Amino acid sequence: MRIENMLEEYASRLEEALPGYLPRCPAPESRVGEAMAYSLLGGGKRVRGALTLAFYRLYKEDLSPALPYAGALEMIHAYSLIHDDLPCMDDDDLRRGKPSCHIAFGEAVALLAGDGLLTLAFETMCDPAHADAFPAATVLEAVRQAAWAAGCSGMIGGQMIDLAGEGSAGTTAALLDRMYAKKTGALIVAAARLGCILGGASKQDMDAASDYARYLGLAFQIVDDLLDAAGDEAVLGKPVGSDAANGKSTYVRMYGEDAARREVDKLNLRARQALEKLEGDTRFLAGLADLLAARQH
Repeated sequence: MRIENMLEEYASRLEEALPGYLPRCPAPESRVGEAMAYSLLGGGKRVRGALTLAFYRLYKEDLSPALPYAGALEMIHAYSLIHDDLPCMDDDDLRRGKPSCHIAFGEAVALLAGDGLLTLAFETMCDPAHADAFPAATVLEAVRQAAWAAGCSGMIGGQMIDLAGEGSAGTTAALLDRMYAKKTGALIVAAARLGCILGGASKQDMDAASDYARYLGLAFQIVDDLLDAAGDEAVLGKPVGSDAANGKSTYVRMYGEDAARREVDKLNLRARQALEKLEGDTRFLAGLADLLAARQH
């Protein structure tokens, strides 16, 4: 089994499904719909959606019922990227080799597009056309987990820590870990947990999946730091060096590149060890951890 092929399979299923969840708006609202589609359908590895589908697959064979929930997490992720790129945040003009949403559509439309994708995620999860495939309590818990990951306990909180630490030399290791666990890790943990929730996993499996995803998310963000410090802009599809230019607190800034790479290896090992507590075929999940640790974009 090639991990890349499995990831492409999950991504392909999501690419087919995502356009069907987008709103069909008349003019002038259609402009924000175009911006939402531009960012949501603009490519990417679909890691978060793939995690939901992969964990769901440990318990159920047919992936179709879980697709709207995996797609909803991709909407939340796309919204976060739109807002991250805005001039008031990271001020990046490129995303995946294309103009960022605010460059293509203007700041006001980009802001609305991000808001639109965030709310569309919850509309999609609650739509009876999708939700009726699961018990109401299961859908409620899935929505709660996604909301936790997107809010102040998750991405919003992590972004606030990030903004507050710009240019500061006083960021502690504990605060840096907390920022990464929220800003990047929370949605990755939610992706794993959603797959387990929808699949009817035991609490023991949920705990193991959460541990795996927590280590995976932290390693993912440290790799992002390394790529921003020494990556290839042509391969990344976005500018490099922005962390240093904005005075951001990162693992590379705090510990250096060599120590950051060693930490990725350590976290990757812990993620794989967490999978040993799960029954079922976890080879894809183990291989995904290796693939993401070694990625160049």
